[in-house]
This record gives sequence, structure tokens and C-alpha cells, in this order.
Amino acid sequence: MIHTDEVYMKKALELAQIAAEQGEVPVGAVVVKDSTGEIIGRGFNRREYGRSPLTHAEMIAIEQASRKLGGWRLIGCTIYVTLEPCPMCAGAMINSRIQRVVFGAYDPKAGSFGSVVDLSALPYNHEPQIVGGVLEGECADILSSFFKKLRERKKAVDQ
Repeated sequence: MIHTDEVYMKKALELAQIAAEQGEVPVGAVVVKDSTGEIIGRGFNRREYGRSPLTHAEMIAIEQASRKLGGWRLIGCTIYVTLEPCPMCAGAMINSRIQRVVFGAYDPKAGSFGSVVDLSALPYNHEPQIVGGVLEGECADILSSFFKKLRERKKAVDQ
């Protein structure tokens, strides 16, 4: 499964790069129907563009996958996301019955599948399998690079 996880995480990284190019925090996500290997949902952060706290990469990918399947239950699906999900996105993954959550970089500030809290360990009616650290270095690097450039631009403007 590791090889497959890396292939799909690279697809999520491509979406994160698009987000970065658009000035969004570079997080990308794909939802895969496990039985076919088809990507049925794609998303990247759109909070600045959409002026909405709800348009995280994962939320967009989950919405697209639900529409593709014609229902809210994403049973038999895996989501690949470049950054450990926040509480909102982790909750959406639990509520949509996603089978597996595979993420890249850990998020010590908002990660809700182990870093700050582990929502999958609470007694909800669904417990997705969690796999963290897939292509962790690449996923962390795109975020670090984005924020470094942001700080440099801010410093240049402040001078």
C-alpha cells in the first residue's frame, strides 16, 4: 500500500502547488474510490479566494467525491491530504465515513488525527484508519517554502 499511497500523495502535492501559485496555503487533497483506484474528488485550499473558512482542500475534495458518488457516505474511499487535517476537516472525514485518511506533514498547531488531538480515538460511530507521514518531507517543504516567501514579502513591504 505504501507505493500506492505515495502515488496519490504526489497527486495531492500537485494540487498543493496550484494553491501556492494562487497565494493560498499549499494544501492539496484527493479522494480515491478504493475498489477502482479512481480519483473522485480533488481540492486545494481556496480560503482567500472564496473568503470562506470552509474551503479547505479536504472539504472541497469530500464535496466533489460525494457529488460524484451521489451520496454523503464515502465508504470504501481513502482521502490523501498533504497536511494533517484540522478539527473541521477531521470531523467531515469521520461524518462522511471515509475508510482511510492518509496525510503527509504533521500539524502541531491544528492537527486533529494525533498532533493536537486524535478525533479518530473518540467514541464516534465511525473510526477511519489513519496513516500519517506519507511523503512527509515533501509535504512539509512546500509549506515551509510558502511561509518563508510570505515572510520575505512582508519584510520587504515593511521596509
